Amino acid sequence: MPDDCLFCKIVAGEIPAERVDEDQHTIAFMDINPWTRGHALVVPRNHSRNLYDIDEPDLHHTMSAAQRLAKLMKQNLGCDGVNLINSAEPAAWQTVFHFHVHVIPRYDDDPLQLPTRPRQAEPDELAEVAGQLRG
Repeated sequence: MPDDCLFCKIVAGEIPAERVDEDQHTIAFMDINPWTRGHALVVPRNHSRNLYDIDEPDLHHTMSAAQRLAKLMKQNLGCDGVNLINSAEPAAWQTVFHFHVHVIPRYDDDPLQLPTRPRQAEPDELAEVAGQLRG
């Protein structure tokens, strides 16, 4: 555990958090800067920096816990949908460097909008990028 990891300190109970779900592998707690009513985070108990570093079992447990939390949000908060957001590295808005998934309940009348809109891609561009990804 890095000495300065905020989420490791929450996992260890050194910093208070409103925990809403936990098991032997993960903890879910309320986000202190929520985008919508009920916005929470799911973190693995084991530290890993982000999606590039997390091992498969911890990733699996974290995503299963995110699904469990999403179902609780639907059942107990009456949300109309949910967004899952994970950010890896500062270019993708990661600010706390402990893998985590934002589980954001969505309501038909909430004002939250994604920061951008998709654009139509040219077929040649898709083929070029697909080729780069395939190697």
